[in-house]
Amino acid sequence: MSQQKHLACFKAYDIRGRVPDELNADLAFRIGQAYARRFQPKRMAIGYDIRLSSPELATALARGFLTAGVEVVDLGQCGTEEIYFAAFHLEVDGGIIVTASHNPADYNGMKMVRKGAVPISGDSGLRDLEQLTIAGEPCIATTPGRVETFDHRPAYIDHLLGLTDLSALKPLKVVVNSGNGCAGPVLDLLETRLPFTLIKIHHQPDGTFPNGVPNPLLPENREVTARAVRDNGADLGLAWDGDFDRCFFFDEHGEFIEGYFIVGLLAEVMLAKHPGAKIIHDPRLIWNTQEIVTAGGGIPVMSKTGHAFIKERMRAEDAIYGGEMSAHHYFRDFAYCDSGMVPWLMICELLSRKGVPLSHLVADRMKAFPVSGEINSTVTDPDATLAEIEAHYAPLKGDKDLTDGLSLSFDDFRFNVRKSNTEPLLRLNVETRGNQALLEEKTGELLGIIKRM
Repeated sequence: MSQQKHLACFKAYDIRGRVPDELNADLAFRIGQAYARRFQPKRMAIGYDIRLSSPELATALARGFLTAGVEVVDLGQCGTEEIYFAAFHLEVDGGIIVTASHNPADYNGMKMVRKGAVPISGDSGLRDLEQLTIAGEPCIATTPGRVETFDHRPAYIDHLLGLTDLSALKPLKVVVNSGNGCAGPVLDLLETRLPFTLIKIHHQPDGTFPNGVPNPLLPENREVTARAVRDNGADLGLAWDGDFDRCFFFDEHGEFIEGYFIVGLLAEVMLAKHPGAKIIHDPRLIWNTQEIVTAGGGIPVMSKTGHAFIKERMRAEDAIYGGEMSAHHYFRDFAYCDSGMVPWLMICELLSRKGVPLSHLVADRMKAFPVSGEINSTVTDPDATLAEIEAHYAPLKGDKDLTDGLSLSFDDFRFNVRKSNTEPLLRLNVETRGNQALLEEKTGELLGIIKRM
């Protein structure tokens, strides 16, 4: 049997590659044709982010569908969650956004879903699309499709605000850093309906990325938001990646809040509104989330990391909310999809109700469960390193879990170490029960084993 060919831009969950050598207009056209052949949609929503290469790729993608006789609803420049919204709100059979989110400026990609915003990933059609794209067999209809432009935003804004109790909101002062990505226009529309003062930095969409690629996870990208919070005496700061499917929080002192602790806050908010509901979380850091969910009368459910796994598990469990420490937050009332807008609206509602600063809401939790933050290490043989770590801790007889990588839990500390899908990296997360010294000791111990290998 001949070995299957592969395209460099087809990844585990989406399409992503350097333009033009790994992704270009010709490939985009063929991807549209392949999607039409594989899923046979009648109507598709298409949008694109602020990257300079995005309009050309989106046009070629649309042409692939139109040639196949598929109607195209053109959303124009938008964020990833706006495509998700279109896929569950409009009469379409799926949606694709041309975006590379937080990747370097010379990259682009595509995120795609079917009707109802059901994700398409490696085991649900993406591999088939790759092979059909490689084959490049024409899909030509007798009657070409037509393009319809549609302003989805009024309904989208209404939907976002419908998930928040607007009557509870107080007049907060909020720093918002869009990173010159797609979030700015949406924030402008929300601003007219909210009692907040928004202090806008890097606000205008700009595909040249004059202030660097929008990736707030990088520590060097955080200071501009932190400084704006301090300089303006703001109640909190927010920063988004390029396609704004992730939202990052800063407290009133400009301190960056790890996404892990935001998961706990959002779980608390959701359980107050939906007592007894299930909450999905990833395996990297778990104790804080599990304690909050259990105390709130909810049921914590652990899922493998990654949007396709989280969304699938949320649907299976009918969970009200799912959170990853990487700042992806998923909501049943948003078709089980991740949103970068819903979380900050909900946290602002929580701040308004409790009347205390954000630092107060997380201080006790951060003290109760100090964390290492995710530490990436380049290794020659990830599997051998994982085996060595497991052997080292075997005498302690910890509770082992292999949901995603290797997790070992002991009475007073636990850790998760897992392989990267795309690089020879190991990603380490460590947490303890209120013991900062032990956290530093065990983190150093684990990094010592990793560096030895």
